[in-house]
Amino acid sequence: MREVLAQAAFQLFLERGFERTTVDDIVARAGVGRRSFFRYFPSKEDAVFPDHERCLAEMTEFLAADDGGDPVGAVSDAARIVLRMYAANPEFSVQRYRLTREVPGLRTYELSVVRRYEQTLAGHLRSRFGADGDGALRAEVIAASVVAAHNNGLRLWLRSGGEGDPEVAVDHALALVRDVWGRPDVPATPATPAAPAAPAAPEVSGVPAASLAVSGGGDGDGEVVVMVARKGTPMWRVVQQIESAVGEN
Repeated sequence: MREVLAQAAFQLFLERGFERTTVDDIVARAGVGRRSFFRYFPSKEDAVFPDHERCLAEMTEFLAADDGGDPVGAVSDAARIVLRMYAANPEFSVQRYRLTREVPGLRTYELSVVRRYEQTLAGHLRSRFGADGDGALRAEVIAASVVAAHNNGLRLWLRSGGEGDPEVAVDHALALVRDVWGRPDVPATPATPAAPAAPAAPEVSGVPAASLAVSGGGDGDGEVVVMVARKGTPMWRVVQQIESAVGEN
């Protein structure tokens, strides 16, 4: 029933537009009552992303079974679970991407979903690096880098209309993240106060506390963006700077 409702909803969104489609329209198309809809989806927005809860649960289970090897490799492989979910249904994924670009409310919802993935990856990394001091910061930075790399490759594929193999671009982007962060585990040490005479932003392992690195082709389609931000930086500001760098509005 969940898939039936999601399919009915998405067909109506494409035919009439998201804002002009009501829950009553969706249940009428699906041939069920309103209670059935809200049993599966709290809102219309949730019906646009029916597969993310399952994907998030699969990611969580995958990380829980990690054997304690390379932590950056583990979270990179976990991110590929999301990629496979998109690649399993290219037509739907491309249509959803285009719809999300047109409806600001859906874009906001999508960002909240992305944040949940990032928090799941960061939680696993904190269990490896420690939850205090530089260990926690390192976990947040690597999780954000993995998500940014994955999304950059995924969006290249979506913008192409789902042509070709999406794993090529994503694997390349994630390889860059592993090149930077895939060093052997080092014990986390508590953060130390910065010298009072230094007005510049504090650094972690030589990386400024707020920076944006772009690498790849010069046309914008082959670039990977990795952002390092101070702990506590508003998520909307992080996303805004990343999207500005990759040309997303």
